[in-house]
Amino acid sequence: MTGEAMEEFLRHYGLIGIFFGAGFEGQTAVIIGGLLARQQILQLWLVLLSATAGSAILDHLLFVAGRRFRSHRWVARATQQAAFARALGFIERFPISYTLAFRFIFGLRIASPIAIGVTQVPTWRFTILNILGAIIWATTFTMIGFIFGEAVHSLLGYGHHAVRWTLIAAGVIVTAVGIAWAVRYLLRRRKAAAKDAADTV
Repeated sequence: MTGEAMEEFLRHYGLIGIFFGAGFEGQTAVIIGGLLARQQILQLWLVLLSATAGSAILDHLLFVAGRRFRSHRWVARATQQAAFARALGFIERFPISYTLAFRFIFGLRIASPIAIGVTQVPTWRFTILNILGAIIWATTFTMIGFIFGEAVHSLLGYGHHAVRWTLIAAGVIVTAVGIAWAVRYLLRRRKAAAKDAADTV
């Protein structure tokens, strides 16, 4: 794909990717959105809107799943994870601040809205705090990408050459996040295996 075709593709579909990425993957897609906004491929306010909407909508759906579908197999499996118990502990101690901040806590992104759903937190309160939390989260990581994009702009300026290197930088970020998640997953598997071995002794 040529630089022009790549840029045109991002202009047309970048916001869709940020929307779904913010919901299912997390901050990496939002950081990349900030990078693209700084390169003037996407408008900054639209990146912020897409990231906020994607995050808020998914987390509200997870909240509804926890509240209305507790007996469903997928929800029941989620409630058995260690992250769920940790999230409940935070919710009991800091219900408002935790609802605002759970997106920033590594490893608790998916479990938290489900856990909040099974508690007595009113739906209206979660909805308001969820939207505010999504705005804060989306703004933070979009601006991280935007500031990083400033460094790319200072070195390369605008144009297709800059776009290519912006995407390379984004690829490095995605790879680093992927490695971090893989290491975390392996460590959790090893810890779970050690616990099972100790329980059988």
